[in-house]
Amino acid sequence: MTSKQRAKLRSLANTLDTILYVGKEGVTSATVKEAYDALEARELIKCAVQKGCELTARQAADLLCERTHAEAVQCIGRRFVLYRESNENKRITLD
Repeated sequence: MTSKQRAKLRSLANTLDTILYVGKEGVTSATVKEAYDALEARELIKCAVQKGCELTARQAADLLCERTHAEAVQCIGRRFVLYRESNENKRITLD
């Protein structure tokens, strides 16, 4: 992913609401499934790590990226943004 593509995704993610929370159990199989389904439907999702979680946002993003074949776009504080091109619902075009 180029820096221009990443910048475009960051600007699109600016207005998104957080839809996925990583809780105190960390990245579970249910969290991975929820992230996978959300990425397939939306392509770009904003996630957050709750206070009780032992993982940092970067660690949670890396684990979710590895398990869902996504890419981390941005990681600030407890929030992070993931992107993966959808197989069926392509909405975002990266030039």
